[in-house]
Amino acid sequence: MRYPVTIAATIIGLAICLFNSTGYDPHNFVFFMLSIPAWIVDLFVDVHEVSVLFMYVLTVITWALLGYIADMLIARGRSRDHNRRSA
Repeated sequence: MRYPVTIAATIIGLAICLFNSTGYDPHNFVFFMLSIPAWIVDLFVDVHEVSVLFMYVLTVITWALLGYIADMLIARGRSRDHNRRSA
């Protein structure tokens, strides 16, 4: 099975982290809008106390996981369509 959405979502996660690390996002607006782990961490602790590298890794993993879930749902839908057409 191919994983095109997983690959694309992982690249999006990497792009978010790269954009934030370049300094073009000085107040972290883009990072906090698009990083689900940053939302969750900010609920429990001050996000400035958490390692930036750790947040980047969690962001990329989260985006890859979302892509993988989307790929699984697409594969399930395709197999159902295939089964309906065969019957």
